[in-house]
Amino acid sequence: MTRVKRGSVARKYRKNILDFASGFRGAHSGLFRTANQQEKKALACAYIDRSNRKRTFRRLWIARINAAARKDGITHSSAIHSLYENRVFLNCKTLAQVAILDAYCLSRILKKINEKKN
Repeated sequence: MTRVKRGSVARKYRKNILDFASGFRGAHSGLFRTANQQEKKALACAYIDRSNRKRTFRRLWIARINAAARKDGITHSSAIHSLYENRVFLNCKTLAQVAILDAYCLSRILKKINEKKN
């Protein structure tokens, strides 16, 4: 079998991995073998955390809407239900922003909807 010389290819491969790991601490940024392991771990965690970020933000939005709605004496679920019944199609992200930036506006919306309900 013939000898395969891959000096420039191997150097480029190792350089790319060490460039990726340049911000890592200790040997993880300077030694190829540990940098290679850390790169694989970092990319795997990044993949998982992209879906976890959605989960975390959803929990945050629900908590903010719930806190704003409870000032008016209703819960998050009943507020969302009454919004959908009255065809006010605002998503959780928008409602959470309204709850933070203009809580009075959100309470007015919820009071109007509760008046229609009763």
